[in-house]
Amino acid sequence: MRPPRRDFFESPKVAPTYTAVVDRDHKYVDVSESFCELVGYKMEELIGMPYDRLTAVDSADIPTTYRLFSKLGYMHGLWMLVHRTGYRILVRYEAWLRPDKNVQSNLELVQNIL
Repeated sequence: MRPPRRDFFESPKVAPTYTAVVDRDHKYVDVSESFCELVGYKMEELIGMPYDRLTAVDSADIPTTYRLFSKLGYMHGLWMLVHRTGYRILVRYEAWLRPDKNVQSNLELVQNIL
């Protein structure tokens, strides 16, 4: 039996989770610092910003997606965000409707697309 690789155990690479909360008006009401870094904005710039401003124009039908989400209360999939500088960021998301009727999403980076 071979011994385990030391470099694997000494330096695990864990992808950070990015969190964003959107209200019923589709505006950010809370975001994690890591989400701010991911999209290139300061927290105070993101709070109150409509979430579709960070969604790639041709990547999602936002009204349809939101209507479906409102009925189901939970969704997951892929979403294309846009960084402040314009490059696209593909994320995997899991989102659910909270008791306060805000939508919380946890995201993981899939790929930066320049």
